[in-house]
Amino acid sequence: MAPSVAILTRTSRIVPALVRSSLVSNCDIGKFSIGSKMIASVAPAQQHFAPSTRMYSLSTPASKRAWDPSLDKYKYWNREESTKGTASLVLDMSPDSVQKEARVLCLASLDDAANAPLTKNTNLPFGSRLLHVGTTPTEFPDSLVDECPNVLFVSPSCPHARLQLPQILHKFPSIEWIHVRSAGIDFLESDELPAVTKKGIVMTNAKGQFSSSLAEYVMMACSYFAKDIPRLLKQKGAKVWHDFDIEELRGKTMGIVGYGDIGRATAKLASVYGMRVVALRRNPKKSEFDPICDEVYGTGKASLQTLMSVSDYVVCSAPSTIETRGMVNADAFKASKPNQVFINMGRGPVVDEEALIESLRNGTLKGAALDVFSMEPLPEDNPLWDMENVLISPHNMDKTATFMHEATEFFVNENLPRFILGDYLLNPVDTESGY
Repeated sequence: MAPSVAILTRTSRIVPALVRSSLVSNCDIGKFSIGSKMIASVAPAQQHFAPSTRMYSLSTPASKRAWDPSLDKYKYWNREESTKGTASLVLDMSPDSVQKEARVLCLASLDDAANAPLTKNTNLPFGSRLLHVGTTPTEFPDSLVDECPNVLFVSPSCPHARLQLPQILHKFPSIEWIHVRSAGIDFLESDELPAVTKKGIVMTNAKGQFSSSLAEYVMMACSYFAKDIPRLLKQKGAKVWHDFDIEELRGKTMGIVGYGDIGRATAKLASVYGMRVVALRRNPKKSEFDPICDEVYGTGKASLQTLMSVSDYVVCSAPSTIETRGMVNADAFKASKPNQVFINMGRGPVVDEEALIESLRNGTLKGAALDVFSMEPLPEDNPLWDMENVLISPHNMDKTATFMHEATEFFVNENLPRFILGDYLLNPVDTESGY
């Protein structure tokens, strides 16, 4: 039998089943593909993107699960530790496990090459369709409302995304899930953002994609000061052979402010170096039995000052939220252990930059390694540029050649199949807390 005939024959059995199924809304009926065509007319915007040409049927009964119930327990995604492709494999091997179709809108710049795994992919996961890409609500045709899009992929490349997101959600009330390509969602922060969760919309992010490269940066920064790399470079330039004492990292204490995925990845490397690790996080009980964290404190001024007072190296990896902005302030620096090095690779606004500069000037801090700043790019007249005890990088210590491309692949290969299967999504974000 010719392939086209087989597809048509299969469709003739599937469509009635879809109509009868309680899992199919009015938006779903008549929107599945036959070969390269649609059973119902295709919205004009779809002509730019090839819909999936594969057919599928919904599970019967509706409560059927694609995998072992023990996997329903939520886990954060981590590029190094998580098992890759589990949901995609289930989807490929068992199309009857599909629970719903994913109809995706992409809020991003059209020339964002990092979105290629989504926007240029002609073989998206079974049961998914990309409907349109745009940066403002007006770029998404009104006719797409009838398609009932239920997934919104948001890229940092969308200009003024914090303003566009509420308007997109208003225009397309059928959205069930928002995925943010970055780990931080501060670029989406607005008065309307906390209402996303209240509307029943799930938000996820790319947490776990960038942790390893940032952890490597932290250990480089620690060694930069412990081995006095600035002095080595000066002596090399002057062709001077003077030996001097250096410090070991082994036995030192690293304090981590914000013990999420990035913080824990850093702690793993620090422990390999023989460092003691103390951490500050909102829910200390989550790290109660963490084998690589020697001590964990809750949030609050007293906890932060305690961490600062016992740490030789302080790593700030906290997200920028209403609660964390300016958290590391003058009082925190005054509590610093002598000869301390401060490293910030989370978000610039978390640190009171004026207090940091003063602490570097008066010797409270030995030095600082900074990848993020209150204002970016860092203005030329900022005093940090002229400080010899400051290592500056232009917010690029996680910027590998493929890092954002991989973040999109996570959405396409890991979370999108989970949505189609009706299972838990990785990396849910609390829109009220901001992470």
